[in-house]
Amino acid sequence: MSWLLIDNSNTRTKLALGDVQGLESLSSIIPTAELCEATLAEALGDLEFTGVVICSVVPAKRQILSDYFGDRVPVHFVDQHSPIGMIIDYPDPAAIGADRLANAAGVLERHGAPVIVVDFGTAVTFDVISDQPAYCGGAIAPGLGAMSAYLPQKTALLEAIELVEPTCAIGKSTEQAMQSGAVHGYRGLVREIIAQIRKELTGEPKVVATGGDAQLIADGVCEIDEVDRDLTLEGLRLVASRVFGA
Repeated sequence: MSWLLIDNSNTRTKLALGDVQGLESLSSIIPTAELCEATLAEALGDLEFTGVVICSVVPAKRQILSDYFGDRVPVHFVDQHSPIGMIIDYPDPAAIGADRLANAAGVLERHGAPVIVVDFGTAVTFDVISDQPAYCGGAIAPGLGAMSAYLPQKTALLEAIELVEPTCAIGKSTEQAMQSGAVHGYRGLVREIIAQIRKELTGEPKVVATGGDAQLIADGVCEIDEVDRDLTLEGLRLVASRVFGA
């Protein structure tokens, strides 16, 4: 019994197969702007699966996904009612992003609690699971890509840069200076948010990073204990196992 797992984020949509044993493979990545019935059909090809679990944070693309699968196969969209393995201690559970709930499910199973998940995507999200365990909320900040793209968009002389490890803090060129400001500055943002969350959380939480820029930032942030690239998909797999059964 295999399930199709879809992580539909603002930038990229990941499709993978999973079963009761674990993730089988990452079958495809579709730029979310290009997600449509045609690109879905091409990505899926002749893959076989018995159910679909989706976390979507893009309403228009969620509708495309819903229409595509229709009644052909059971589909579950992750929301506050999904079996994520913990209670939700949050005033408005319906407002929590589906990707954040999937991350919570995955991190509890793989890393235990208390734990902080830092997901580096279009936005960077910090999600907190207490030792109860309970999903407690978190923080949201602009993603590294959004921050680094802001200056070229709003200034006449600054161009887009490649986000890589800076060779120096004191840049000897405009590009080096921008790389230093983006990467070192972003690491400072991450450290401070983690520090403030720890002040309010009982126990010593593990900090787990995931998402596209996770490794780049984590390499310079000692507060991050581990990078887990497949965390969201693993959370979707766990939800699938509870929704569809073994």
